[in-house]
Amino acid sequence: MISAPLKRSPIHDFHKSAGAKLADFGGWEMPIEYPQERGGGVLNEHAAVRERVGLFDVSHLGKAEVKGAGALAFLNGCVTNDLMKISDGQAQYNLLCDDATGGVIDDLIVYRRSSENLFLIPNAANTTEVVARLKRAITGSIVINNLHEEYGVFALQGPLAKDVLKALKIEINLDYMSFTGAEIAGKEIIICRTGYTGELGFEILPKWEDARLVWDELVSAVLNSGGLVAGLGARDTLRTEMGYPLHGHELSLAISPVQASASWAVAWRKENFWGKNILVKERESGTAQILRGLILLDRGIPRAGMELFKGEIRVGITTSGTFSPTLKQGIALALISKEIQPDEEISVDIRGKKVGAKVVKPPFLPARVR
Repeated sequence: MISAPLKRSPIHDFHKSAGAKLADFGGWEMPIEYPQERGGGVLNEHAAVRERVGLFDVSHLGKAEVKGAGALAFLNGCVTNDLMKISDGQAQYNLLCDDATGGVIDDLIVYRRSSENLFLIPNAANTTEVVARLKRAITGSIVINNLHEEYGVFALQGPLAKDVLKALKIEINLDYMSFTGAEIAGKEIIICRTGYTGELGFEILPKWEDARLVWDELVSAVLNSGGLVAGLGARDTLRTEMGYPLHGHELSLAISPVQASASWAVAWRKENFWGKNILVKERESGTAQILRGLILLDRGIPRAGMELFKGEIRVGITTSGTFSPTLKQGIALALISKEIQPDEEISVDIRGKKVGAKVVKPPFLPARVR
């Protein structure tokens, strides 16, 4: 069987010329890290975001729109959170669940442009499925468009993110999870106070054909501020330190919001959303496992899919794991038996060796997004 060729970001040539290590992310060839001899590498890129500022190309993320009379009410009847609680110009984290099982089809950000125009950012690998499921459910004159390759997405993250924007003559006072229009390099962009690192930051969406011009301006301002261009390796260590879920790891069709400790993104009092009946029953009866964090007490780096033990009894499995550059320890997210409480000690089977770990509630670090 011949696999489909990997799709490429609108600034793929930049990554190639910068010597980035590239890999498959949801069917897209994206940068993991940049050369250490140029000051890059996961550890340096991670530190730049925590201490100064970093710039990520995340153009592999999906983009779609739901438009037409009744669009807001329609989408609100699909996603778990309540879009009626935000105003035009605000964004909201949401889950789209399978109506029959309660499992998570995808987690996504919804930009509320108006009651008749909503913009979605799903995960790269799930965009086609999200659009297809929504299209199967639409009624009336609502239109759903897949805009995956019509916008680039760049994430500007870190305590100096506002300084970078000021250098580009963008002085805006956006609240967290709010968005507006602006210009970079004379090109129109959408800019939103969102991110996936736990730091103050912005996500910037230029049109696909304008992406390289916008990117080059951002890169120059970031480097002048002492920051770095960062790859998706650092993005993963940053999000793991914050306990942010990654679909396919902490969320999936087999892992519900209740299991994933993501009930905060579910508007339980809302009249309806996909999977509500199943999830309400699950919430009331409880689940056998729940998502927790682990901090290793000994040397070792946990990875996804490692078994957890209390004595000789298997009590769970890791969903993500890494070495935390900030804490200088191995950390993990894991589905663990609900009987295991925070501060209890268990062990992680790392390639046949049981390594001690303490159970905690994520995040591992305080968020600084605001």
